[in-house]
Amino acid sequence: MKRILLALLLITHLSTISCAQVNDDFSVELVPIVLDGVPGLQSYAFAQYDGKWLVFGGRTEGIHARQGHSSFPAAKNNTTMYVIDIQSKTVWSVSVDSLSESVREQLHSTNMQSYQDGDKLVVTGGYAFSSSKNRHMTYPYLMVIDVPGAIEAIMGNQAVDQHITQLEDEAFALTGGQLGKLGDTYYLVGGHRFDGRYNPHGPDHGMGFKQEYSNEIRKFRLSGSGESLLIEHLGALRDEDHLRRRDFNLLPQVFADGTEGLTISSGVFQKDADLPFLYPVEITTNGY
Repeated sequence: MKRILLALLLITHLSTISCAQVNDDFSVELVPIVLDGVPGLQSYAFAQYDGKWLVFGGRTEGIHARQGHSSFPAAKNNTTMYVIDIQSKTVWSVSVDSLSESVREQLHSTNMQSYQDGDKLVVTGGYAFSSSKNRHMTYPYLMVIDVPGAIEAIMGNQAVDQHITQLEDEAFALTGGQLGKLGDTYYLVGGHRFDGRYNPHGPDHGMGFKQEYSNEIRKFRLSGSGESLLIEHLGALRDEDHLRRRDFNLLPQVFADGTEGLTISSGVFQKDADLPFLYPVEITTNGY
């Protein structure tokens, strides 16, 4: 069984900070924690509750192969949901293969967008091989997970289906973007829709694929729960030059005037070059 290394940032010394002067004399040490029972995972989704981590999705082989015939094999999907107690180094797990087809397949995917909102985790999209469609695809779903309920079910070796609600909506068919929230509004930022098997030489060489960048910040609200869950779409901000981004960090931000917002850090790829972006995008409730 592979083991996952979890690097914790330990601040070993932080000098006194006063209003008159800031002393930056401190050091940081990376200390790996070894856990048995969890494979190495990449591009997974996670949430935390009461000192425990809920981890699912992603891939077990590390960075994907760069050959069309061997990229993103279904055998390397993570098909298990894990609960991790990092203090006691205890791991619980259940397979998702007994869940309904669409839920199971989305939970197998990589690079989902997710945001933990209190006790619930909101998840959109994700990319993987779909056995039901017999092709690689980006999933057109929004999923809401009751985090405490799912953690309790996994620790009790029970199915988690009653703690998951899923709705189908093409607006959420994205992978590699990020999900944030300002006030009562969710912001689905960037990402792309990728259908077909990845080939680094493009769709005209070997196995074909279709790729479409979002170029957008898509806004929506959620109301209700379970079978009464409703989505209210609030439009989108579109920019094919500055929002054509995927595989980036989205961070909460407080700007100089006290306004709360979000900041896109870097991302790939520029419209006219295979290069990362060298400047951020700042998002507020009034625009970007």
